[in-house]
Amino acid sequence: MVADAERRGAAAVVLGPAASKAELLDEFARALEFPGWVGRNWDALADALGDLSWLPAGEKVVVWVGADVLRTRQPAAYRTALDVLGDGATRSTVSGRPLTVLLARSAEDP
Repeated sequence: MVADAERRGAAAVVLGPAASKAELLDEFARALEFPGWVGRNWDALADALGDLSWLPAGEKVVVWVGADVLRTRQPAAYRTALDVLGDGATRSTVSGRPLTVLLARSAEDP
């Protein structure tokens, strides 16, 4: 997935599995180098994903490996995350930094 994104000229990052909302927010902050003013809640994540103004212009691709971990441990947080990620990706289309989020199974998943 990363190689395909990069062949298209997109900047790609990989998120590791997150067992909680807090871990997922931290993974996004790390991978997308969120500035300090980005809060650690769902609204702040949606706003940041729709903006990404601190990053160079161009397409961004986030590959979330092991999303099933959050789905299993915190199903409500997983559903909210999907809504937030969809909203952020939709809003990013006008930012000059369109965002695509892909969910991938971890290598350990059968």
